[in-house]
Amino acid sequence: MSNAEPRRAALRRMGALVLAFGASGLAHAVAIVAVRVWPAAAYTRVTIESDAALATRHFVTEGPTRLVVDIEGLELDGALRELVGRVQPDDPFIASVRVGQPQPRTVRLVLDLKQPVSPQVFTLAPVAAYRHRLVFDLYPTQERDPLLALVREKEAAEKRAAQSLQQGAPGSAQQMLDELIARIEQRASPDIALSSPAPAATAIPPAQAAAAVQQTPAPPPPATAAERRRAERLVIVALDPGHGGEDPGAVGPTGLREKDVVLAIALQLRDRLNAMPGTRVMLTRDGDYFVPLRERVRKARQVQADLFVSIHADAFLNREARGASVFALSVDGASSSAARWMAERENAADQVGGINLAVKDAQVLRAMADMSTTAQIKDSLKLGREVLERIGQVGRLHKPRVEQAGFAVLKAPDIPSILVETAFISNPEEEDKLRDPAYRRQIVEAMAAGIGRYFSRNPPLARQRTI
Repeated sequence: MSNAEPRRAALRRMGALVLAFGASGLAHAVAIVAVRVWPAAAYTRVTIESDAALATRHFVTEGPTRLVVDIEGLELDGALRELVGRVQPDDPFIASVRVGQPQPRTVRLVLDLKQPVSPQVFTLAPVAAYRHRLVFDLYPTQERDPLLALVREKEAAEKRAAQSLQQGAPGSAQQMLDELIARIEQRASPDIALSSPAPAATAIPPAQAAAAVQQTPAPPPPATAAERRRAERLVIVALDPGHGGEDPGAVGPTGLREKDVVLAIALQLRDRLNAMPGTRVMLTRDGDYFVPLRERVRKARQVQADLFVSIHADAFLNREARGASVFALSVDGASSSAARWMAERENAADQVGGINLAVKDAQVLRAMADMSTTAQIKDSLKLGREVLERIGQVGRLHKPRVEQAGFAVLKAPDIPSILVETAFISNPEEEDKLRDPAYRRQIVEAMAAGIGRYFSRNPPLARQRTI
């Protein structure tokens, strides 16, 4: 064998090593696309979006409480450092975030927490406009009693209203609604964040962050006899603004997002219904964050709601589609092909918003399957007809009757439930209507009138509400 042959063999071996090293390097070259924080009273979500799947390890420490997450195959960059500035001082769960590189290709996130949490850390495959997502959902270890909270919120609201009348000052809830409506009316581009992740800016000062850690909220006092009696008499309406957070819903031709419009309508409708004697509204979400479909159903059942109304702004492939619609559940198939298409689209919200499939609530999953009763559907159709009739006095209807389809969010077996599509946000003219505060007020008044008429004809059954 000539001297050239060993040299060629050595070069081939070196080339193979270079290729192997290059492939390994490429496998680790994961780029961060975006980081987002979605704070809410129920839970806070942190999302890291990347161009490839991320592998993680995590653990929780006590004294002080921290969530520590190690992300493998990643180099610390500016995008991850933005996470520090996205945590706001009023976040109920996160006091501050620190990022570091304890070893090559491993990034460590340390979340200093304000209260003990039960973290859910999971990944989501690419869907819709999103690429790979790593999600941290921080839930409180002790969930508050939602029915007791409604009773106390009603009492507190009455006191605030009395004080506002005396002082002539608007309440904070009204201020929040005013700000949300103003932003909707100004909105012209889908990349303008409305009420959630703030732009990366100044991190929370260390002293302020340290003071916030371990400010564990004290458990609320137990219900008094008077509060229990009030709960028994309370009429509860569950309002469900569709989509939210990671899931924008449909987006209009000029960028108006469904999640923003329906939240504004729900907040106005809440105030309208709360003004009715003996009535209290429970919102499945009161801000810009994501709530899974089964969790919306569970929230309504937790407070033993007398009605469930899910609010949406529809979209269709044909931009000429227009008109409001009202839907009830069907277990025997959709009433039309369009109704079936809409139900499938709404039922896909969990895929976009992102749920942890490893967590299963057996009771809720049974309810989401086949527990809906004939009586529930019959009552839902009655409610739907009352609301549809009033909405028809505001503007055009897509169909002159209540339609039916297998909407997952309507599957509470013991609560009359409807889904209202307020207009087609995909239609340019109707997108303009949804941006118009006068139209939204008309829709709110129509829905409130329909709900009031339903209750006058079908008074809620007396029941023992346990708190």
